[in-house]
Amino acid sequence: MATAPVVNRRDFLKKSAAGGTALVIGFYLPAGAHAQEAPRQEKKPPNPLNAWVRITPDNRVTLILGKSEMGQGIMTALPMILAEELYLDWKSVKIEQAPTNPKIYDHGTGGSGSVAGSWLPMRRAGAAAREMLVSAAAARWNVNPNTCVAKDGGVLHGARKNFLTYGELVEDAAKLPIPDFNTVPLKNSDTFTIVGHDTRRFEARDKATGAAKFGIDSRMPGMQFAVIARCPVFGGKLKSFDAAKARAVPGVRDVIAIDPVGPGAFTAGGVVVLADNSWAAMQGRKALQITWDEGPAASESTDSLRKQFLDNAAKPGKVVRNDGDADAAFSGAAKKVEATYEFPFAAHATMEPMNCTVHIRPDGAEAWVPTQAPQWAQEIIAKVSGLPPEKVIVHTTLMGGGFGRRYQADFVMEAAQVAKASGKPVMIVWTRDDDMQHGFYRPASYHHFSGSLDAKGNLAAWKHFQTSTSIDAMWNPKGEEAPDKSEFATAAFIPYQTPNYRIEYTLAKSSVPRAWWRSVEHSTSGFVVESFVDELANAAGADPLEFRLRLIGDDRKIPDFTNPKEGKPLDTARLKAVLRLAAEKADWAKPLPKSVFRGIAGYYSFESYTAAVVEASVNAGAVKVRRVVYAVDCGRPVNPEGVRAQVESAAIYGLSATLHDAITIKGGRVEQSNFDDYQMPRMSETPKTEVHVVLSKEEPTGIGEPGLPVIAPALCNAIYAATKKRIRRLPIRSEDLA
Repeated sequence: MATAPVVNRRDFLKKSAAGGTALVIGFYLPAGAHAQEAPRQEKKPPNPLNAWVRITPDNRVTLILGKSEMGQGIMTALPMILAEELYLDWKSVKIEQAPTNPKIYDHGTGGSGSVAGSWLPMRRAGAAAREMLVSAAAARWNVNPNTCVAKDGGVLHGARKNFLTYGELVEDAAKLPIPDFNTVPLKNSDTFTIVGHDTRRFEARDKATGAAKFGIDSRMPGMQFAVIARCPVFGGKLKSFDAAKARAVPGVRDVIAIDPVGPGAFTAGGVVVLADNSWAAMQGRKALQITWDEGPAASESTDSLRKQFLDNAAKPGKVVRNDGDADAAFSGAAKKVEATYEFPFAAHATMEPMNCTVHIRPDGAEAWVPTQAPQWAQEIIAKVSGLPPEKVIVHTTLMGGGFGRRYQADFVMEAAQVAKASGKPVMIVWTRDDDMQHGFYRPASYHHFSGSLDAKGNLAAWKHFQTSTSIDAMWNPKGEEAPDKSEFATAAFIPYQTPNYRIEYTLAKSSVPRAWWRSVEHSTSGFVVESFVDELANAAGADPLEFRLRLIGDDRKIPDFTNPKEGKPLDTARLKAVLRLAAEKADWAKPLPKSVFRGIAGYYSFESYTAAVVEASVNAGAVKVRRVVYAVDCGRPVNPEGVRAQVESAAIYGLSATLHDAITIKGGRVEQSNFDDYQMPRMSETPKTEVHVVLSKEEPTGIGEPGLPVIAPALCNAIYAATKKRIRRLPIRSEDLA
């Protein structure tokens, strides 16, 4: 939440590039409501101001902020919010990427928090600037400010029909005190003309025409391309290598070894081939002769991890939550249901593989990085180069997908190591195989559920045991002490009423690196909760929608068990509303064509409410997803078209993990290598998708990730309706459909 800024005149009275006075309003944006707790190595800035609105005499309005654009549309949504309060065309607001200066800016983009965290501070900053400009115009005309209004990028005096542009008022406005952000009048939301209206993304044309510049498009004079041969086994090390054949490849300039670094910026180290172009570097890598010390992880496999899961599940886990007496409730239950669910590791598979361009000089360093965590990148380059952070310039580029993968800095560490050794500008390029076999993965997990119903079909008891390869256990020095804190998400405070509720957890050990994958723990919690509720509905002989609504019960607000101090409570009225809306738009009560069946799921994540109805058919062991109908309540939708695009994207990403994606381990290494054995949905598999956005007046909440948790359970519940076979492990296998 924004607070009244404590700032002296030099903080807002600046000089523009043209030398004229500019009006600059400083304010604070959080790194992201719900932002992933990644890089605990990141240093947070002490300065209370980290974003700025700048208006110059040439009528340019610039928004300076430390957010990264990775396809989620914040470079459109945030200017829309600012423009609304300033009464001007949103396209006239230009985005300027904030310099990576952790003493001032708090960079970090993740957790679907950019719009949610920016909404009120951005409005207040725009309103403050507007009020100062109106006051300056009123003083110029010697009239009451109440007789002046902001309009079309300027101030109008209605009676006199006088009009001054903001640019003409900047010098006078910059001399006025900044209004108190807590009391500055905000625009009446009923009069919004920009927020809530479908808006085409500002960078869409450049992306469509190829003009947009991503990290992998970075070029510098004298730049060399580098690829790295890493030990195929996680945690393995280089033993020896012969580079003679690699050096003979045309275009190869050098071959060097780099050390692994960890655990904070986990890198595998290895042998680096530098060349004039990426192709030569890749061919040089193929020619290397390397002997690896594979280390203790060489014995790990998917089978051994599953055995660990089963061993863990056979014993009591750590009690995370225990309401009532679930065991006693089971003894007298009318009906009992048990189920186990399993998830493999999953890769991020961003379309733009990891890359980073770094040039380290004696007097400073410069980098071009497609990253969600620029200041962590800066800190790493500074550490490797021995330079102070202020001498390291990090340019945050567009990204071809993030999904949490680009909140890591391993690829930055590698680029810095190579640039330091070579003394030249270097771009580290990961191939698709590198990306698939040496990344960070969604944790593998195993869940056992027990549920009981009383004679009236009410939920008498709910038990959930989980064992998983925790993210927190890898990144937090004390993560193994309480890994359960970050593994359950909404599964720890389900909306379904029961007097007896027990959750247990046991950590599973693995050498496979884990990190934040789109929707993080919600991707698994959403599936298991909404699949098991469907199983209970079947046991009760009830319609899946009506059963959910009945178990949710009266309107109430359920505290966030995982974050009771800061997390917003789950509002059951809003959850029921999206379930009903999705069902209505999908014609839930109407019959479907022969061999087509429906499934439904609803879920709360990132403070947003999502429901999906999936229509699917199963023929000859193959699933065909025909239609997906979403209802989403993410508070006030700033750009409804952007919301729909995000949800459609999450649906495809979630379907990919449901239908195809699994990272399996054998001999301590990833078995998959490219899109031939880690498949994405083809166009022919892409269903018709409808997204119905609730036009709420609540403050905006997350939307980039909440569309994902409901797609898998809704599909698998449809498969059950078609086949009477429960899908309890992902991805879906043909043998589970037989």
